[in-house]
Amino acid sequence: MIRLERILCPTDFSKFAFRAADYAVALGRHYDAEVHFLHVIPSTLIHPEQYPYVAEAVPLAPEFRGRALERLDAFVALSRAEGVRTRFTIAEGAPVSAILKSAEDDESSIICLGTHGREGVERLVLGSVAEKVLRKAHCPVLTVSEPGDERAPKEAVFKNILCAIDFSTLALKAVEYCLSLAQESGGRLILFNAVEWFPEEPTWVGSPSVSDYKTQMEEQVRARLEEIVPREARVWCEVEIAVRSGKAYRELLEVARERNTDLIAMGVRGRNPLDIMLFGSTAQHVVRHAECPVLTISEGK
Repeated sequence: MIRLERILCPTDFSKFAFRAADYAVALGRHYDAEVHFLHVIPSTLIHPEQYPYVAEAVPLAPEFRGRALERLDAFVALSRAEGVRTRFTIAEGAPVSAILKSAEDDESSIICLGTHGREGVERLVLGSVAEKVLRKAHCPVLTVSEPGDERAPKEAVFKNILCAIDFSTLALKAVEYCLSLAQESGGRLILFNAVEWFPEEPTWVGSPSVSDYKTQMEEQVRARLEEIVPREARVWCEVEIAVRSGKAYRELLEVARERNTDLIAMGVRGRNPLDIMLFGSTAQHVVRHAECPVLTISEGK
């Protein structure tokens, strides 16, 4: 089972950041981990839509650091009331760089951060912070796209977990995280794989139909997925296998909606230019469109 010792939770005081904090606090409580709340003030103009404690767009000034500290301290106090070890930091500079540096310096076990919604422009510009952190972080990242508030932390458990499996080392690592979370909640773990095919189904003389071949392949994939979960894990969590044919991210999101999942987990490979370009093929689409939190597992250092 996994061990979480230090959880980094960047916050910009948005409603999505507050919900991400709920999950950070819940994980901190369960794993007896320290939660580090980080607020980054960019060394540029401050805008009221980004910083609710500012009335109008103005240049960065020392008093804003004080206001941010007061607000962060008030929220951390609520988290401490939940019995969670916490600390908070104010940093200045580029948010992505500051988040990644803090994660490296802390040797963070996981980063919990909010996205900014799934609608319109917000969905298209997700890459501004969350997506860059996903691509570059050396530790797992939990992105949260549901809103919250700054009152006492709300319940944040994962009872219905969907784990995407492509049989890579990272996917198996994602299973390890999912099993640990499922053990905590006594919930259900759904192992998913999508077999991608061409849209038409031609046949060849003397050969089985493509439909038959699909069925055979799906059965083989299903058998491999069944072997992944240890026998003892089935005692304390329900295991379901989901195999679909089609575009991986579309099928994954469809299964997530059908099963009303609380979490999607998946691996993210590499940070070289090709990997970054292909990032959008699955993980990026899932993070942008998922209606529940998404846990991405990277290759680490």
